[in-house]
Amino acid sequence: MNRQVLLFISLLSLDSVIGQVSYSIPEEMAKGSLVGNLAQDLGLEIKRLVSGKAKIYTRNSDEYMELSRERGVLLVKERIDREVLCTETALCALHFQIILENPMEFYTVTIMIQDQNDNPPQVLYPVQTGGSVVAEMVPRSADVGYLVTKVVAVDVDSGQNAWLSYKLQKATDRALFEVGLQNGEIRTIRQVTDKDAVKQRLTVIVEDNGQPSRSATVIVNVAVADSFPEVLSEFTDFPHDKEYNDNLTFYLVLALAVVSFLFITCLVVIISVKIYRWRQSRVLYHSSLPVIPYYPPRYSDTLGTGTLPHVYNYEVCRTTDSRKSDCKFGRAGSQNVLIMDPSSTGTMQRLQSEKSILDEPDSPLEVS
Repeated sequence: MNRQVLLFISLLSLDSVIGQVSYSIPEEMAKGSLVGNLAQDLGLEIKRLVSGKAKIYTRNSDEYMELSRERGVLLVKERIDREVLCTETALCALHFQIILENPMEFYTVTIMIQDQNDNPPQVLYPVQTGGSVVAEMVPRSADVGYLVTKVVAVDVDSGQNAWLSYKLQKATDRALFEVGLQNGEIRTIRQVTDKDAVKQRLTVIVEDNGQPSRSATVIVNVAVADSFPEVLSEFTDFPHDKEYNDNLTFYLVLALAVVSFLFITCLVVIISVKIYRWRQSRVLYHSSLPVIPYYPPRYSDTLGTGTLPHVYNYEVCRTTDSRKSDCKFGRAGSQNVLIMDPSSTGTMQRLQSEKSILDEPDSPLEVS
């Protein structure tokens, strides 16, 4: 505040050169857009703007504009929304001053903000509810011109952009109702008869006068009946929105198609894998490649005739009344143990065991 007071005292005490300039720009201009060549329009040189430290002085508009001293132009600093800046005035303008020092010079700048059609109409009545149905009642005794209801809408734009018009887009019976072009009143255009359906559905479109025009749509439910119970019984199953039902059907069909496609794809993949494995088995069966057997880790082929474990127990037994012999295996703690050596063709224990058996007098084995 002290700086402002000193500034105004200086302006009053010093010899000032006063000039003014006006511009007109549309709202919603992008940041950095050119407003005007301030140096040229005020007859100033770029050097004067730089040496005089030209700056913008304003109370509440400096956030929207900025001055480029090096170029001598005025630029948009922030996007301007006319409906926010001038909510209650028909004319919208920015007022600020350009101040230069040494010597002190004072210039007034006015920027008019033109309205753009950037807002669609807003329907105030009838109120659109998502879950419940609101219907206007029309008695069957209604005559021509009977006022059913009135669509109320507003547009926050100004001028001709805020002029609204109303049109009947769809109706259950177009020959029964009409909508006023300027006032949005819905009236009957003929006598209501007993043959008219109880449930009537009207779709009204509200358009503004901007270029390009913007619009809003409102649905009006009308009940042609003389009593409330009749209306209640008819409107219990009233469809809230046919477009919603159509969209739901579309998504259900789409989901069914996707599931069917995935099922068929999985079936084809499984069949393909089965066929591939069957063909691989046939190729191996008819091939002439040698078959390499697999032996467990604890087994080895000692003499090229088979596999035996590394340790086996043997015992040779004889009967007392014959020269025949029987052999039984697996007695625990036997001393006749056959230990296989992978690096040789026999073992010392096996040779000693065979020698002891042959040396016995009653042995059934003969050595040639």
